[in-house]
Amino acid sequence: MSATHRNAVGESDEWFTPPSIFAALNCRFDLDPCQPSEGRAFLSVPCDRFLTAFEDGLTSPWHGFVWLNPPFGGRNGVVPWLSRFIDHGDGIALVCARTSAGWFHDFAPMVDAILFPRGKTKFIRPDGSVGGSPHDGIALLAKGSKAVAALRNSGLGYFAVTQ
Repeated sequence: MSATHRNAVGESDEWFTPPSIFAALNCRFDLDPCQPSEGRAFLSVPCDRFLTAFEDGLTSPWHGFVWLNPPFGGRNGVVPWLSRFIDHGDGIALVCARTSAGWFHDFAPMVDAILFPRGKTKFIRPDGSVGGSPHDGIALLAKGSKAVAALRNSGLGYFAVTQ
């Protein structure tokens, strides 16, 4: 099995954010619109409400401070999620740090801050096991003052204000 966050065709692209990220962010979210449907026993998102693929978090109403770890599947699969995130304007989004991708250049200028965590983030598989070192690093994108403060104070890595 591949050690990456990306999967082979037919495999799930629903993986869990490691608890260490949330411990460092030290905040609670109102909504997670992309929560995995399987493996919920291993879930660590500190949120009051969540939506799975069944509830279609992309089209359902969003409210409050949002945690967004969108599905990584597909060449530009994050684009509709990031568009919705930018429109919502309050939260933190986790994306692949594909700084050469067009979508990264389109959305990075629209966020208030970006954090590039040190090292490569090892995600949690739906069965609870920890994935190996992925091919790509991640970036955390902040919209709103609460999100900027959480990234700034996290100590996770390189932090930059974009606005």
